[in-house]
Amino acid sequence: MNEHEFEPVPGLPAVLPQGEQILWQGAPARKALARHAFHVRGVSLYFAALLVWQGLDDGTGGGAAGQWLAALMPTLIGAVIGLAILHLLAWLNARSTLYTLTNRRLVMRFGVAIPMTVNIPFSKLEAANLREHGDGTGDLALTLGANSRISYLVFWPHVRPWHFGRAQPTLRAIGDPQRVAALLREAAMGSSMESDGTPSRWAPSTP
Repeated sequence: MNEHEFEPVPGLPAVLPQGEQILWQGAPARKALARHAFHVRGVSLYFAALLVWQGLDDGTGGGAAGQWLAALMPTLIGAVIGLAILHLLAWLNARSTLYTLTNRRLVMRFGVAIPMTVNIPFSKLEAANLREHGDGTGDLALTLGANSRISYLVFWPHVRPWHFGRAQPTLRAIGDPQRVAALLREAAMGSSMESDGTPSRWAPSTP
């Protein structure tokens, strides 16, 4: 048994009402999440530079090779432990997360220690911003209406980085991001047409 077996539909807190259907489901790619949300590449470069600097500094002292390696060992151990923790966090977050797009809303299920499910109706959306990565994944950040605010800390890492004042929930490290953005746009515009008969001004953009 896992922590999500109680879900009547994977990723959803309840059975979909009549007329609502799932258009797409996806989760963050673990490696991409580790790279772009937990910055393992930057941390690796930091420790590599630190080891080089420390090695050159200790090497000028003229000590034996054994002493030189012993001096580097604490930094090397710290690097291994630190990177292992970041990769573990990325794996746990990718494993516990499931994004669901229906023809009426977006549902985000996430949380390692305390799982939670957040419903975002299309009526709450103002815009979306797609950022594609070189590894084929992308982040789709959602701009909510002025009356709909979220907590940056509660949503992290499923939030647009560095946007603290008006936090934006974000589908992180998703595969085929252009297709997902197109589905979201079509669903949001279709939902608006159904609700009031007028076209929606909501549309995703790519920087």
